[in-house]
Amino acid sequence: MRLEAFRGNWILTRTIEDRRESRSGQFTGTARLEPAAQGLDYREDGILVLGGASYRASRRYFWSQANDDIEVHFADGRFFHRFRPGADQPAGEHPCGEDFYRVTYDFSRWPHWRAEWRVTGPAKDYILVSEYRPTGQSDETAS
Repeated sequence: MRLEAFRGNWILTRTIEDRRESRSGQFTGTARLEPAAQGLDYREDGILVLGGASYRASRRYFWSQANDDIEVHFADGRFFHRFRPGADQPAGEHPCGEDFYRVTYDFSRWPHWRAEWRVTGPAKDYILVSEYRPTGQSDETAS
């Protein structure tokens, strides 16, 4: 699978389990991957419900093809992680100070896909599970 396969608009739902704070949350919104210089501009926007409060939330990354891998950079250009979509178990990692981020991707139900982040360390202990499906598909067709 190449970078171009991700181009387009996605419905995004994310569950959050913060084990350190003993709370959970949900993000619902969209993710857009649009052409940019030598890659795709990833932008997500939606509503985050966490700890009984609701917030407008957004993120931005830059995705690029690197041989058989896809590299993900933060909006400011810093490297975030890389993964190989064609691997048996696509995964990536990112050390951040003393905390460690590890992601596993699942493309087995393409064009529905999933990213699961496990974040551990002295300051963090949480799991984020993001589910993506193309816009224009109902929940019934997502099964």
